Amino acid sequence: MKRKLLSLALALTMTVSLAACGGNGGGGEAVDAEIPSIDKINGDDYKDLKADIKILTDRTDLVDTVYQGYADQFHEKYPNITVTYEAITDYAESVTLRLTNGDWGDICFIPATVEKSEMETYFTPMGDYETLNEKYNFVTEKTYNNTVYGIANGGTAGGVAYNKKVWKEAGITELPTTPDEFLADLKLIKEKTDAVPLYTNFSAGWTMGAWNDYVGIASNADADYKNNKLLHQKDPFTKNDEMSGPYAVFYTLYEAVAQKLVEEDPASSDWESSKGMINKGEIATMVLGSWCVQQFKEAGDNPDDIGYFPFPITVNGKRAAASGGNYSYGINNKASEDNQIAAMLYVKWILEESTMFTDEGSIPALKGEPLPDSLAEFEGVELLSDNPPLEGEESLYDDIRNTAEVLSGDYPVCEVLEAALYDSKKLDDLMDEWNQKWTSAQESFGVEVTE
Repeated sequence: MKRKLLSLALALTMTVSLAACGGNGGGGEAVDAEIPSIDKINGDDYKDLKADIKILTDRTDLVDTVYQGYADQFHEKYPNITVTYEAITDYAESVTLRLTNGDWGDICFIPATVEKSEMETYFTPMGDYETLNEKYNFVTEKTYNNTVYGIANGGTAGGVAYNKKVWKEAGITELPTTPDEFLADLKLIKEKTDAVPLYTNFSAGWTMGAWNDYVGIASNADADYKNNKLLHQKDPFTKNDEMSGPYAVFYTLYEAVAQKLVEEDPASSDWESSKGMINKGEIATMVLGSWCVQQFKEAGDNPDDIGYFPFPITVNGKRAAASGGNYSYGINNKASEDNQIAAMLYVKWILEESTMFTDEGSIPALKGEPLPDSLAEFEGVELLSDNPPLEGEESLYDDIRNTAEVLSGDYPVCEVLEAALYDSKKLDDLMDEWNQKWTSAQESFGVEVTE
């Protein structure tokens, strides 16, 4: 466990290193070229364009099958452009390092380690925010100074994946709407079935970071909370009587671990095998974005047993779920002009013409398209996306969370798990520490704090 936490701390250090490298321009200057924005580029103008482009992806399970199929279909339309995928297992860490030298290919999924203020250092502008926000979902996430540097390859809603058969065997007839109802259901699963009630997937690391995603809309039912109110709030990790807000999110994890409702040895958990385990009913529940549903369905012979429900927090009688983007496509601004144009054509094609969103059961990038079947149990739950930050505060969320080392990556969430697992620290004490760190970070950036 302690060795794992050390490796996670190293990953956090790598994030800080990227920030330092970004200020120096990384691996050279951007290519001085006129690249049409994604809304204006016309494929008919580039039928004779010759280019070989490489795309970095984390989907090791799809790179030689589904993704190769997309590349082949695109090649039929643009026979002089060849697309090659490179799959990376330790994606975020590896790409974080490779970005700094500029020699990583032409398109990548932008790692979360790249702060908004750094995006212009590495990526080609795709268009202005007002224009692209009318056409695509989730562009706020990779926008800086009104310029969009990345567009999500579909989106997800924040909730909980579960095996419906296991939950039914435990006698649960209604899905939980509060943290305590959720914990009570996990207890029933432990008592009445052989399944692991809640699988944390601690060993993978990045899976723990998913808990941070519920601090915004899911815990407050407020699209302004994450990028605006949270930054100016006094002691945001304090418990409230309604059991909502950030405290409620980490209370849910802490109590599940403390009450031994998770895997026996979180340090030995395994992400790849967990997909088949939840499909077979050996795992009852996992807290991850809705992107995981299709993977869990495809991991065994029981796809119909996989369901997905909203994170169990209710705010003044209202329930909401965050709808956000998956990894966003970014184009290397140090690639040749022809390769940047070819990359822009490919991103436009895969977002607007491919079958990717149906294949993966994700929310389409194009606005107005139907939601996936995986969100059928979100009826009555409002799907919201975080509103953009105030002018002049575009990077403030990243600045505060990274300075405070709270809500930044997976390491702080792992602190919650470790404190509960070893009974080394009470949750209220840990949340007090987080409040102090948050206050210190607010002060360092001169943030006006409201009660």
